Order: sequence, then C-alpha cells, then structure tokens
Amino acid sequence: MQHLLERFEALLGPTPVKTIELDVLGRPRRLHLKLEGYNITGSIKARTAYGLVRGLVQDGRLWPGAELLESTSGNLGVALASMARYLGVGFTAVVDPLCTAESRSRLRDLGARVVMVEEADRAGGYLLSRLAKVRELLETDDRYVWGNQYESRRNPGIHREMTGPEILGQMPIPPDALFAAVSTGGTFAGLSQCFRERGLATRMVAVDISGSAAYGGPPGKRYLSGIGASRPSSFLTDELIDHYLYVDVDETARYCRKVLREAGIHLGASSGAVVAACVRHLGENPDITDPLCICADGGEKYESTVYSDRWLETVGGVPQPGGGGIR
Repeated sequence: MQHLLERFEALLGPTPVKTIELDVLGRPRRLHLKLEGYNITGSIKARTAYGLVRGLVQDGRLWPGAELLESTSGNLGVALASMARYLGVGFTAVVDPLCTAESRSRLRDLGARVVMVEEADRAGGYLLSRLAKVRELLETDDRYVWGNQYESRRNPGIHREMTGPEILGQMPIPPDALFAAVSTGGTFAGLSQCFRERGLATRMVAVDISGSAAYGGPPGKRYLSGIGASRPSSFLTDELIDHYLYVDVDETARYCRKVLREAGIHLGASSGAVVAACVRHLGENPDITDPLCICADGGEKYESTVYSDRWLETVGGVPQPGGGGIR
C-alpha cells in the first residue's frame, strides 16, 4: 500500500496561481488566485485526503478489506473515494443535504457508499448529526476506519508540509496577505504554521460564512458546503489568525459570478467567499498589494447553488448579476 501512496503523492499539485484584476472602490486591484480546482480529484481536499490516509497507513490502521469512513460536505469525500479506489479499499461517506447533488453523484460514480443525514443538529447545521452517525457506524462494524479530519493533526500537517511551501516556491515574493476559507480549519492552520515558522510578515486572514461556529461565532442556519462549521475548530488558535472575516451567501454568489464573467475563472462557493472577503479587506487596507486567495475548488459542482438565481431566491438571497466592487 505504501508504494501506491507514493504514486498518489506524485499526482498532487502543483496547482497554478493566476493573477486577476477586480474593481475595489473604483480602482483596479490585483489578486492572486491559487486554483486548487486543478488538483487531482478537483480540490484542495486531495492533499488533505492524502495526509489523512498516509497517516492511517503509517499507524497500521488501514489494510486491504478495510472501509474508510468520513463525514464530509463533498470535496474530501470525493478525494477519499478516489484514494480508496486507488488503494483497493472501501469508502463510506456520511453527507447531508448541503452536499451538492453534483458531489453526491460523483461519490457514487467512484464506488462510495453514501449515507445521508437529514436531521439538522442543535446548532442549525448538520455537522454534529454527521459525526453522531459516524460514531454509530463505527460501533456497528470493526472494518470501519475513520480518518477524522476534524481532529487529526495530519489535516493541518499536510498543508504545513506541502501546500505552504508550494505557494512560496511559486510566487516571486511571499504574499503580503493570504485569505483562506475555514471549515475544519485544517487548511488555514497548516498554511499559517508554515508561514509563521519562516518568519514571514504575511497577514493571515481566515474567511468564514455567516452562521458558522468554527471560531466561536454564534451558530446559525447555513446554506453552503465547504465553508463554516457547527462547532469550533480543533485547529484554529489566536496566534495563527491576524483577521477573521465573515461573508454571506449574497457576497459569495456575487463574486463567484463576477470572477467568471470578468476573468473567465469558474470558482467554487468557498472560493467566491474568499475573493469577496479579500476585496472587502483591500478596500479597508490599501497598503496590501499582493494578496493571495486560496481557491479550494472549481465551480462545476455549484451550478445548482451559487450560480442559480432560483436557488439564491429560495435561501433569501438576491441575485446581483451586475456585481461590482464594494458598495
């Protein structure tokens, strides 16, 4: 199994960094986008999946005939399903209604067993309900092996080891601000650890969605997958974060569409949220000249959500096809 892991690692990255210009308070500003949608399995979660599975193999917990198990909002599930198929083991994904139809279809195409949790948790989301289902499944069959993206240090560890150095090797100078979405917080924490260890002055900006409790905010109803959480992150600590910004569904959809229209780049929902937060921060901080946005995936899985006027109306959003800067 180890040699298969090494072959999979060779398929990860490097993903491109593309530079675009967007209007900020009437002035064109440059943004760098790290496009993880180009990664194998279509998202940054390919790296997380590799880190988690490598750790299970190193610990002697994953063997032929085992069944990987994970709670997922979509991207990590697709990545783990791909890895499981590659390694010759099974995979069960515990998902909820926020997992897009496109992601659920992809999971099944990859041979995953999909377990849907329908009941919202006490925080107004589904994460706690998904975790309860994971624990229930673990008690029913000892073949299940849980990677536990929420608490395993392999989650931030792979981004500290791989994603951060890749970014620094791609850019002529380190970004003066880095923006990344939080859910488990693993990607952001690993990147921040990498930059902090090197003594870089990069401003680390965590981006979250309204209604998320990932960093102690009040929990509430959320409508997007891949960003936000029903409980505090196990990885986010004060020393890793310089700024913490919340966005809403309208801002997210506006910048997904704006970047597609003006730059021809099809961003996923959490990536639109990151760009929205970056633009807002640039308006308030004109000294930032080289911001980097971590764009976790592409927009193909979100045609039925942030790119759909009908969906926006059902969640109380207001389609704004004109987009445009900070108002």
